[in-house]
Amino acid sequence: MFSPASRGRLTDRDLDRFPGGTLFDRLARAVCHAGCLPRKELYEAWEVARRVRRLFRGGRIVDLGGGHGLLAQALLILDDTSPRALVVDKALPPSAAKLHEALVEAWPRLEGRVELVETGLDAVAIGAADLVVSSHACGNLTDVILDRATAARARVAVLPCCHHMRAGDAGGLAGWVDRAAAIDIMRAVRLSQHGYRIWTQAIPAGITPKNRLLIGEPEAPRR
Repeated sequence: MFSPASRGRLTDRDLDRFPGGTLFDRLARAVCHAGCLPRKELYEAWEVARRVRRLFRGGRIVDLGGGHGLLAQALLILDDTSPRALVVDKALPPSAAKLHEALVEAWPRLEGRVELVETGLDAVAIGAADLVVSSHACGNLTDVILDRATAARARVAVLPCCHHMRAGDAGGLAGWVDRAAAIDIMRAVRLSQHGYRIWTQAIPAGITPKNRLLIGEPEAPRR
């Protein structure tokens, strides 16, 4: 079986699995040519990107803890009105540039519009017009990203991962739901308390059991 949850790398040997003319198949073939990305990351990035683009258009993409940067580049491919993307990670994978080159070959319009930066998340300035995203920001990194986005009044979408069961704020809800779910519920509550409209969605569990997607947009001030 060809599991979308596999951590095995996609290579040219997998090209026959993506023969169609859909945007996803084209993206998958470019990823195969790069030969460096785990299969799971392709499916996660695609499922998050297309859900985010159903709600939000435009704005600079700021992918925090972005790893290979596929999520940011998929968002640019899905909506060309975003001028550029910034992918930030404290330790970028050595093959991130190789993946970007493969995507530029398939979509030349990406050239010069994606910046890969190896630095801490606090070193990056975020503006209100930005779209802040992160896929599988481990532990309290999700909370850091939500705090950075809300401080700037920017739109945000996070797919939390690897919850800190003791340190995470479960809001006293762990008696009703599992503690990881309680932590994510409290994240949604806090985002709403910051004056955000929120959407709580899920990507397919067959890709990852940590599949809760939290999306938020600042609401206009009431007059």
